[in-house]
Amino acid sequence: MKIEEYIEQYNSNGGYIKTLRQHIGHAPIITIGVGVVIENSKGEILLQKRKDNGKWAIIGGGMEIGESFEDAIRREAKEETGIALGELTLMAICNGQDRFITYPNVDIVYSSSIIFKTQTYDGKIVNDPEEVMEHKFFSRDNLPEEINDFDRLFIEIWLTNPDQVVIYNGKIGEE
Repeated sequence: MKIEEYIEQYNSNGGYIKTLRQHIGHAPIITIGVGVVIENSKGEILLQKRKDNGKWAIIGGGMEIGESFEDAIRREAKEETGIALGELTLMAICNGQDRFITYPNVDIVYSSSIIFKTQTYDGKIVNDPEEVMEHKFFSRDNLPEEINDFDRLFIEIWLTNPDQVVIYNGKIGEE
C-alpha cells in the first residue's frame, strides 16, 4: 500500500492515534502535540475549558500522520474554536520526563510538543461540543486556578519568556 492510502485509511477511521489504539489499547504511545497561545489586543490569553476534565488549557492537540506542525495546529484551532489562525511564531519545543499524559479514559501518551503563538485570527470563537465547555480570554494576573496539568508549562513559558523561543527538556532554562 502507498503512504497516501494508509493516510486515507487512518483518516476514514478517525485518525492515526484512534486506529493505533484499536490495536494496542491504553498502552503508552509516543505522540507529537501542537498547541497555540492566542493573545487578543489586550495581551490576554485564550484558554478553553476541556470537557474531559473540566480544566483550562491552551488550544491544541495531536498531529495526524502526514501533517506539518503548522497544518496540525491550524486544524486543531479550527476544530476546537472555529477560528482561522493568522501569522504563527514558534514559542516553545517541549519534551522531558514530565510530558506523559494519562487521559481520563486511561490512554497514556508521551508527547513532545511544538507550541506556537499568535495575535491574529479570523472568525467568531465557538465551542467544539465534543471537546470544549467554553472559551475565555484571561489576563496575565487573573489566570484560572484549575489549569490542565500538562498545559501549565505552556502558560508558564508564555508568562516568563514572551520574546524568545524556549527549548524545554524537563526544566525551563536548560537546553
